[in-house]
Amino acid sequence: MTAQCNVATKKVVEEAPAPGITPEIRKNIGERCANACIEIGYRGAGTFEFLYENGEFYFIEMNTRIQVEHPVTEMITGVDLIKEQLRIASGLPLSVTQDQIHVHGHAIECRINAEDPKNLLAKPGNHHSFPLTRRIWCTLGITYLRRLHRSTTL
Repeated sequence: MTAQCNVATKKVVEEAPAPGITPEIRKNIGERCANACIEIGYRGAGTFEFLYENGEFYFIEMNTRIQVEHPVTEMITGVDLIKEQLRIASGLPLSVTQDQIHVHGHAIECRINAEDPKNLLAKPGNHHSFPLTRRIWCTLGITYLRRLHRSTTL
């Protein structure tokens, strides 16, 4: 699946599917990634990262792990990547095949960091409120009035 993330001191926004990537290009990227995994004998969850410009994509790296940004892929495919990774680790086959995975909708993941907005350096402090609606899926690592440590990433 394709996703787009911003360039900054760290990733704070992840979007899937990546805007501007046609279904044909997405299929081409997916096939190349699948073929690379077969070629190197890789089994498990992993993320390939590319730069995309002017209709061409360029390989950057492969991360051989479940990344923190994985929920955007889960939201648009309905595939539980953690469950599938555990199946692989247990010697079981995947519960879905590649041709059964389809993109439905759009997902955006945003991280909220305890930072000073002037210089983007870590800024610990107390968390006072964070209103949510039912339409937002949220994983939190904080509670009301919990003091955030300078290295906290939500």
